[in-house]
Amino acid sequence: MPQSRSRSQTLTRADLRKGGAILALGLLTAGIAGQMARSESHQVEETTNEAGETVLKAHGYNFYGELEYPEDYTHFNYVNPDAPKGGEFAIDASGTFDSMNPYSRKGRAGALSSMMYEQLLDGGAPADEYAASYCLLCESLEYDPGVNWVIFHLRPEAKFSDGTPLTAEDVVFSHNLFLEQGLPSYAQAVKQRVTGAEVIDAHTVKFTFAPDISRRSLISQVGAVDVFSKKWFEETGARLDEPRMETSPGSGPYMIDSYDVNRRITYKRNPDYWGKDLPVNVGRHNYDTIRVEYFADETAAFEAFKAGVYTFRAETNSKQWATGYEFPAVQNGWVTKEEIPDGNPPTNVGFVFNLGKEKLQDKRVREALALGYNFEWSNESLQYGLFSQRQSFFQDTVQQAQDVPSGAELELLKSLGDLVPEEMLTEPVRMPHTSSATRVVDRKNLRTAMGLLDEAGWAVGSDGMRRNEAGETLDIVIPINSSGSPTMESLVGTYVQNLQQMGVNAKVEKVDPSQYTLRSRERDYDMIFDGYRTFLGAGTGLMQLYGSEQAAISVFNPAGIASPLIDKLIDTALFAETKEEETLALTALDRALRYEFFIVPAYYKADNWLAYYDMYRHPENMPAFATGEMDFWWVDEARAEELKAAGALR
Repeated sequence: MPQSRSRSQTLTRADLRKGGAILALGLLTAGIAGQMARSESHQVEETTNEAGETVLKAHGYNFYGELEYPEDYTHFNYVNPDAPKGGEFAIDASGTFDSMNPYSRKGRAGALSSMMYEQLLDGGAPADEYAASYCLLCESLEYDPGVNWVIFHLRPEAKFSDGTPLTAEDVVFSHNLFLEQGLPSYAQAVKQRVTGAEVIDAHTVKFTFAPDISRRSLISQVGAVDVFSKKWFEETGARLDEPRMETSPGSGPYMIDSYDVNRRITYKRNPDYWGKDLPVNVGRHNYDTIRVEYFADETAAFEAFKAGVYTFRAETNSKQWATGYEFPAVQNGWVTKEEIPDGNPPTNVGFVFNLGKEKLQDKRVREALALGYNFEWSNESLQYGLFSQRQSFFQDTVQQAQDVPSGAELELLKSLGDLVPEEMLTEPVRMPHTSSATRVVDRKNLRTAMGLLDEAGWAVGSDGMRRNEAGETLDIVIPINSSGSPTMESLVGTYVQNLQQMGVNAKVEKVDPSQYTLRSRERDYDMIFDGYRTFLGAGTGLMQLYGSEQAAISVFNPAGIASPLIDKLIDTALFAETKEEETLALTALDRALRYEFFIVPAYYKADNWLAYYDMYRHPENMPAFATGEMDFWWVDEARAEELKAAGALR
């Protein structure tokens, strides 16, 4: 999500020039390189407006101006343009829901409840081109080379599911609604970056952007906002930030068919969907219905899958993947298991420290607590050796920091002066500790951890408990979701047992899904197993994840990390004029994030584990950045009938 900074805090291009070697990558041209990249792309048309100003016009947007699909593309390369329409896609969800409004700050929204709404630019496609998006509600966009403004030209045929036309009034209304009633961190960031939203005519809308900030993600941001019906909101008086079961009409290919609270939600294809023949949609949205079945916990959900209550499962439980798929439906060919490579870096999951807690602001305490996590034993004993340990915030990408900084990265870090600790310049990047795979308690790590706690002032009392000078015990509470998997409960429980051996007053609190959601939002925990979304490139969403300005309120920053060094490196990445500069800045950012040490890195896998009833089909050549099971897969109706006749499905 976008965020700006005050002029005094903004990293200017003059500041960036201090990077020495970094300038050789293109910053000496101060903006010209970015303009050339855009104008030289044959998919971006350069024109002149009535005022004689240069204008770039396109059918999609990428910050560097390079769109892989030309203006006359007929469909994305990876889809099957002849995929049949029909059938049902059925998945599971755990826990409960009490709202069908996905944007509420309260309650727990129903699964997929945002799927009815569309955006100016389709953020869900293409799945084979990173950081590019193509016109959906708009038919074209135009902007100045400096990205001070953008104009979207809407498709006149666009309409909501109730038949009313979708116009520029709805776009501006939706933009303002998010600013007034959306998440505070989002609203704060956007208000600082987007200075105006203007209706030019019924099918034309203009956004203007603040000066003296990075141009990164500005157009992508306003192009990615869900568009609602202004008429519906004004007539009903509904608010965006309150839970409700009634939903506003969307313009997308699906709409709500029915729901049974805490049991089931069904979406159906809109037979009058206005955009079904657009090139951006060809070969996509192939199911007639999408059904979500709710279950109290993962065990009940898996048993229901075995019985054919729902038909597609994205497996995350390693024990189940290794040993659970030996039931009859697999053995007789009714259910298919498949591993599909994932081209995205893994989500940055692990045990996140709440840095708002004074006791966790001492890095020695965090380092000591981290040593209680035994990845090797957990992976072998609880997870069947199916995972690798995450090291980096940009794992397995060119942005992953390695060893001691050198070359252009070292020059960049040196250019930031006292913000960079000396050890970051001279020592290898932080790596996760190693542990014994044969015993749950690694005695060497335990001794090291106890020494760190002693140094930090948490001495062991006569009762074996760690206390500070005030006599307070070192309390660490880790909440977990009661609807989660038994494997996760075992993993967290084992970690807590190791912490207890250090004299830490640690415990697991198993809470219901609604309470877990609330506690996560309000940071009501000492540690939590959570994560940070990943990026393959720079985006202003980095500010909501790691930036200082929103650290106290951002729900996307569970640790509350706030670091001037991280802020500077994010700014550096956002001001990059070439992919090379961007990669360099993100590598340095990875090094800094790992240095700050606010999360104990856990596990990851490079493939998606999928199990599904053998009626679903997907293209032979899958795209890198999405499995697309709800996007571009389809149902083989003949095979579905065979499965029904055989009693495989309910």
